Amino acid sequence: MRPGLRRSLFVAVILLAIGAAAFLAYGGRYLQDEDPLQKADAIFVLAGTRAERLLEGYELYKAGYAPVMLLSPGRPEPGERILKERGLSYLLEVEQQRDVLLQSGVPATAVIAEAGYVDNTAQEAELLRRYVPSRGWKRVIVVTSKFHVRRTSFAFRREMNGTGCEILTRASRYDPADPAKWWRTRADFRYGITEWQKLVAYRLGVGG
Repeated sequence: MRPGLRRSLFVAVILLAIGAAAFLAYGGRYLQDEDPLQKADAIFVLAGTRAERLLEGYELYKAGYAPVMLLSPGRPEPGERILKERGLSYLLEVEQQRDVLLQSGVPATAVIAEAGYVDNTAQEAELLRRYVPSRGWKRVIVVTSKFHVRRTSFAFRREMNGTGCEILTRASRYDPADPAKWWRTRADFRYGITEWQKLVAYRLGVGG
């Protein structure tokens, strides 16, 4: 191998190693790009977890950050629909969450539990856009998980463009993920890598 080529390969390997180290050190924290909290017109709890995001939404409501909570209806499993069709008592995720909030003392008038379902973050942003003009909302806090914050911010601000509604994204404090050390556990690493892939897709305009 020629000395010049060997030197170029060595430099390339060094740069790749530095890039990989920087990605491991900051890749998780980059995904958790939260906004400073402010008073808002509503709190939108995204689907995806049964309790972690709901708990954060409840804490924000209890602290007086907004007077109403909107719950996102996640896609039910096929088996859940079959149980409902058979007349069996089986609460869907959004129905369970609504019941928990009511048991916690949140008045029914402060909980909006949407019927149907949404399938991804972009559809959740579209759902919120339908509420904004009729409710006159000017600022909404969107609650999600730590690794999901940056993509949520991108999707919702893209959808809210032209509505006059400001979006504040918030990660649940009850999410056990550790973005600062995301490479240390298999679950965090897989979630983080998946979010990076989806974020790139959204940036390229193919993510919903």
